[in-house]
Amino acid sequence: MKYFIQTFGCQQNTADSERLAGYYQARGYQRARSLQAADLIIINSCVVRQQAEERVYGLVRNLASLKKKNPKLKIVVTGCLVGAARREPSGRRLKNLHKRLPQVDEFLPIEDVGFENPAVRTSKIQALVPISNGCNNFCTYCIVPFSRGPEVSRPFAKIINEVKSLAGQGYKEIFLIGQNVNSYGADLVKNKKTHFRLPDGTKVRPVLVNHLGRKRIPTLFPHLLNEISKIQKLKKISFISSNPWDFSDELIKVIAANPKIDRLIHLPIQAGDNGILKKMNRWYTQKQYLDLIKKIRRQVKDVKFTTDIIVGFPGETKKAFQNTCRLAKKVGFDRAFIACYSPRTGTAAEKKFIDDVAHPEKMRRFHTLDKIINFRYRHDV
Repeated sequence: MKYFIQTFGCQQNTADSERLAGYYQARGYQRARSLQAADLIIINSCVVRQQAEERVYGLVRNLASLKKKNPKLKIVVTGCLVGAARREPSGRRLKNLHKRLPQVDEFLPIEDVGFENPAVRTSKIQALVPISNGCNNFCTYCIVPFSRGPEVSRPFAKIINEVKSLAGQGYKEIFLIGQNVNSYGADLVKNKKTHFRLPDGTKVRPVLVNHLGRKRIPTLFPHLLNEISKIQKLKKISFISSNPWDFSDELIKVIAANPKIDRLIHLPIQAGDNGILKKMNRWYTQKQYLDLIKKIRRQVKDVKFTTDIIVGFPGETKKAFQNTCRLAKKVGFDRAFIACYSPRTGTAAEKKFIDDVAHPEKMRRFHTLDKIINFRYRHDV
C-alpha cells in the first residue's frame, strides 16, 4: 500500500506532514510518487485564509475520478480544517465540512499523530522541529486557537534530545516552530517563582515577560534557545513565529550572544495603525513595535526582519492603511507575507465586525504594500 501527502499552509503544517509520513510508514505504507499512484491520500489542510480552505475542497473534488478508477483508494483529511471544525463553538464548520466533503473517508485530528515515530524529513540540511502547538492569544481575525487548540509545549528534554540526534545525523540547520515560540514553556512552569530544572540538572528561573508594565507570562524559550546553541555540530538555528509582546529582553540577549542564531527574525506586525491593532486584539501600539525593533537592532548586529501584514481588515480606512505603509518604510522589512483579510467562521472579527473593505480595494492595498516591501526581495532572489 502506498501513501501520498498533499500539504497546504505554513511550516508548521510541513513539519506535521513529516510526522504524518512517519506515522503511516510505521503502519507499513510506502511513499507514492504521485497522487495517481497512491492507495491512500492524506490532505494536510490550512484554514488561515478562505482561499487556502477552498483549495482543499477543490482538490478533493478532483480526486473523485481517481476513486472511480481505484475503488480501494482512501482519502484522509487532517490539519487545521479538521481542528477548526471540531473546536468551532457554533458547529457550523463541522456541519459544512461533512456536507462539502462526502468523498472523504476519514477526518484525522492532527493531535492524534504524536511524536512516537521518527519524522520522515524532506530536507537533508535543515530540520523542522516543533516545540509547541496551539495558541492562547485569540487575535480577533485568527482561527488558530480553534484549528490547533490551546498552546501546549513539548517537553524541554525531548526537544533537546531530538536536536542532538538530528545534529548527529548530519543536520546543520534547525528550525524551531510554534504558533508563538516566545511563550514556549508557560504551561510547563508550575509556579512563576519556582526554578525549572534543565536536562543537565541546572536550575534556572523562568523568564517573566514584561508587557505593558506588568509581568505577563513565564517562558522558557530563551533557555531552550541557549541550550540548543550549545550543540556543537549545528551551524544555524532559526525560529518562527514570535509575537512582539512576548519578545523579552532575555531573548534578545541570547540571540546577541549566540552567532549560530539566525539574524533574520520573523516579527509579525499585522497592521501599522493603532486603531486596527486594537480591533485585532494585538497587544501593542505602533510605537511599542518600533521601539522593540530599535532595541533588537541596538543589541543584535546585522539583524533583519520579516513580517506578516493583513490589509483590508474591517474598518481599515485609507488613513489607517497609510499608517501601515509608513511603518513598513520606517522598519525596512526584508520581506513581508501580505494577506487580504477574509472572515473566518467562529472568530471574534467574523462575529463583531462587518467586512466593509471591498475586494478590489483590498487588492489595491495588497499590491501597494507588496511594492513597498517586497520589490527589493524579488529582485535580490
